[in-house]
Amino acid sequence: MLSLSLANSCQATLATPQASLVNVPLVEQRADPCVYRGADGHYYFVGTIPEFDRIELRSAATLAGLHTAPANIIWRKHDVGIMGSHIWAPEILQIDGVWYIYFAAGDVKDVWHIRMYVLANKASDPLTGNWEELGQVNTARDSFSLDATSFAHHGQRYFVWAQKDAENRYNSALYLAKLVSPTKVGEVETMISKPDLDWEVLGYKVNEGPAVIVRNNKVFITYSASATDHRYAMGLLWADADADLLDAKSWHKSPQPVFYTNEKLGRYGPGHNSFTVSEDGQSDVLVYHARDYFGLHGSPLTDPNRHTYIRTLKWTKEGFPDFGQDEANDLPAAPKVVVDARKSKNKSRLKK
Repeated sequence: MLSLSLANSCQATLATPQASLVNVPLVEQRADPCVYRGADGHYYFVGTIPEFDRIELRSAATLAGLHTAPANIIWRKHDVGIMGSHIWAPEILQIDGVWYIYFAAGDVKDVWHIRMYVLANKASDPLTGNWEELGQVNTARDSFSLDATSFAHHGQRYFVWAQKDAENRYNSALYLAKLVSPTKVGEVETMISKPDLDWEVLGYKVNEGPAVIVRNNKVFITYSASATDHRYAMGLLWADADADLLDAKSWHKSPQPVFYTNEKLGRYGPGHNSFTVSEDGQSDVLVYHARDYFGLHGSPLTDPNRHTYIRTLKWTKEGFPDFGQDEANDLPAAPKVVVDARKSKNKSRLKK
């Protein structure tokens, strides 16, 4: 069994904001963002790269510092066979001092043979040491699967992921199981959400990109749905903290999306988020990707401009997350840049 030294994955802290910056990406051209605070107090960032050919890892002393942190290539796709194409949605976490990165990948000869894989690194600093390939994550069915995340709750570590259903009715649905080893889930695999609402089936029938946050005596899971253009949007599932999470009846679903395109704010297709926390632990922070324009440059997969953004996650009086659908981002996404007006060639690194 995996022990449970960390309660959640993709948690980090955030420096106190110095200014309000609207639509300034934390990291440009990185989708499916995951930020994790390690035992060393540093922040680690991974995300999908437009070339779909490698995994990069960034580290900084502050979350805003990830904006200018160097991108360290820690793994590249295979030249032949599995793990050779469509390197998607890496997620980093640390369990009992060992670093893990879950990611999805296709096959060189069949790029849509997407499966979930895991890397491990025993070094205290994941930018050093060796990243070992542990292989494919085994589930009950060998079918299209991706977007794995892990969390611990009430002494048990769980695994949540997206996978094509057995009847091939959907592109992907969400499943939950116990995680018994880095590459193996428990015998009970529960479908906790399927794309059966109108807003979840625009372009494709998709539930994917789960992220977990436990607050107010509830387990909340956000997810993303529909095609990855301006129609992409986030939904919300929840279960009581003391419920049997492997019982599908324990889970409730918002009938409407909770975070979606807002043209007035220049936010298109937000989704595939992770959660972080403020430096003092008093505020939750949402990390997500979106585009800042409507018309695609190519297709949703070939347009590289899904950027990573951050914003404060608020809470309603009823104890549910409030994603601020009609509010601009309120946290600084980059260190302050001082521009010398006397030097016309100098330009701020902040891009609108």
